[in-house]
Amino acid sequence: MSNLLEVNNLHTYFDTRRGVVKAVNGITFAIKEGQTLGIVGESGSGKSQTAMSILKLFEHNQRIADGSINFNGVEINNLPEKELQKIRGNDISMIFQEPMTSLNPVFTVEDQINEVIMLHQNLTKEEASKKSKEMLESVKISNADNVLQQYPHQLSGGMSQRVMIAMALACYPKLLIADEPTTALDVIIQAEILKLMNDLKTDFNTAIMFITHDLGVISQMADDVIVMHGGKIVEAGPILSIFDNATHPYTKRLMAAYLKTDISRRKGEEEMEHDLFSAENDKFDFQNFKENNQADADWVEVDPGHFVACRLK
Repeated sequence: MSNLLEVNNLHTYFDTRRGVVKAVNGITFAIKEGQTLGIVGESGSGKSQTAMSILKLFEHNQRIADGSINFNGVEINNLPEKELQKIRGNDISMIFQEPMTSLNPVFTVEDQINEVIMLHQNLTKEEASKKSKEMLESVKISNADNVLQQYPHQLSGGMSQRVMIAMALACYPKLLIADEPTTALDVIIQAEILKLMNDLKTDFNTAIMFITHDLGVISQMADDVIVMHGGKIVEAGPILSIFDNATHPYTKRLMAAYLKTDISRRKGEEEMEHDLFSAENDKFDFQNFKENNQADADWVEVDPGHFVACRLK
């Protein structure tokens, strides 16, 4: 299966009055057709800025300083704005974190989905409205005719997110970027949205880049995972390998935070610190991470397709 998206040595920087902020600092990964890549990490690790870099949805002081982004065999990071607009919402779509703020409050649901369809598919308003209804029905909205006429403030959180997913999939994109799409939802609605996205991936053979800080969500969605910290990737591999054999201390810390619910049973700080760095051996260690809380420069393959940032001895 060929790679649909290839990101190579990507550096995305912000130019500020206090200097350059390296939001994404040299990451490389790929997504295959019909596969789901999970990106996990704490807030500020560079997850969302990686997604924004792919579509070049930048602030005025933001830029790609180095690296390349290849989509479907074409390098898109240097394309002019007019060419990028043909890709955004068409070949690559994005679901943002907050559906309530992503939808325009002064337009109906029908107007907003129609706009995407008419822009990229050259359909009439009547044809676009029919397609909008079909898309709402595809995301399991039973009263599609009523929802089309409603405004965003009239929708629940779960309904708003379904509308966002319908809008994102309206042009049958090859790649769907989902930036923490279930963060604001309760667990019941979250489970429904995750199942819906998995079903739609199967139906449309859409590749998904799923961004979250929740390892529980990743375990249900992803085929492969990359773990980000400080703008860099510290561990990458198949989902089962990451969960069965988490090696980098930062990944272990994320796993511990996800798995432990009884605070009274937590190990002492010294014992926990030893566990985090227990993978160190005579071939590699995590010296830079230990001393400076930054990713080490070398890589080692600990299992087939499972790589960890480290310092080779």
